Amino acid sequence: MNKLNHIAFIMDGNGRWGILKKKNRNLGHLQGVETVKKVVAASIKFSIPIITFYVFSSENWKRPQSEKSYLFNLIKKYFEKEISNLHEQGIKINILGDIKKLPTSLKKILNKTITITKKNNKIIVNLAINYGAKNEILEAVKKTKNRFNIKKIEKNLYTKNLPNPEILIRTGGFQRLSNFLLWQLAYSELFFLKKLWPDFNSKDLLSIIKKYKKIKRNYGKI
Repeated sequence: MNKLNHIAFIMDGNGRWGILKKKNRNLGHLQGVETVKKVVAASIKFSIPIITFYVFSSENWKRPQSEKSYLFNLIKKYFEKEISNLHEQGIKINILGDIKKLPTSLKKILNKTITITKKNNKIIVNLAINYGAKNEILEAVKKTKNRFNIKKIEKNLYTKNLPNPEILIRTGGFQRLSNFLLWQLAYSELFFLKKLWPDFNSKDLLSIIKKYKKIKRNYGKI
């Protein structure tokens, strides 16, 4: 049976869900946060040590300012409200990405959350914010300087102290990686669902985990 340490999620379909329900993309983002909370709880229940959510890509800056502002404010308010609860549950929060461009108030609460939860060990929750895999790899190569090898580059990735995801789950119907963890997903099992992210639930997660554990993973061997 395959060991499972890390699941990554591309949370696609929030905006479309909001349009379908109330003709409001932001409603979908709000509901998407509720799904994140459910997935974290289910991951703890299923004893998954690490999960990673693609929250805001380096390409998402192209979205309307009103939507970006809503997203940033939504993230800020969530952590302001839930930081103590996250700590009490033993959840460790990490950020993958370059947060320098984010609003000051958001950076402040993210850094506070990282500091408060850094010693927690129930589950690690990585949030990829202003993240792009090509930039991550480029910066890792720059830091490596010369005499390149795989291990040296991996030591300079955002995920340097973490195992690579065994599973990627993307909701929303599209079958692409969208510049997400391109290095780390080299040997991951990819699961693409038509279901939009706000409709994703613990039963979907458990079903994928069961399928994964039945897969023969050869890594080039027979």
